[in-house]
Amino acid sequence: MPTSGPAISPSDLDTFDAALAKATTPDACWTALRHLTEATIGAKLFTVMHIDNVREVASRAFTSDPGSYPTSGTKPLRYDAWFEHVHRDKAAFVANTIAEIAKVFPDHELIWSLGCGSVVNLPIVIGGKVVGTMNSLDAEHHYDDERVAVAERLRLPAKAAWLAAQYWSSNEP
Repeated sequence: MPTSGPAISPSDLDTFDAALAKATTPDACWTALRHLTEATIGAKLFTVMHIDNVREVASRAFTSDPGSYPTSGTKPLRYDAWFEHVHRDKAAFVANTIAEIAKVFPDHELIWSLGCGSVVNLPIVIGGKVVGTMNSLDAEHHYDDERVAVAERLRLPAKAAWLAAQYWSSNEP
């Protein structure tokens, strides 16, 4: 059966599925998604944000760099153009230069110091609401049209990882 546009290989999906099936902690669920993301679109830095729409705060649920981006604490939601694009429109945010990132993220200097100059923020939508974002960062100009198209196909694996992580957050292994 032909596919339209760039695809994720069956092998990469099988590896993700096997890792998610074995996961018994939220971090293991997120690690499975991280490895799928690295294998398909690349990511020097990978994080997942949890959105609490009731309290209007975001918190980091997972990070590939806990020294620079720890999972502790919360930050208030900022109702700006990025929020409208990602939360209201449920669209991926893509920036391919550090100058574009600096317009949106106050931590752009830290991002740059980690060798990152491009980002894809993919909303994780469940029940019609953005419950989180999957964030992939890499070198400037890394997320070309083809990689962004593949990133869009990571929406379903991101939901699966999200739901599995939520399950393990409230159940003991």
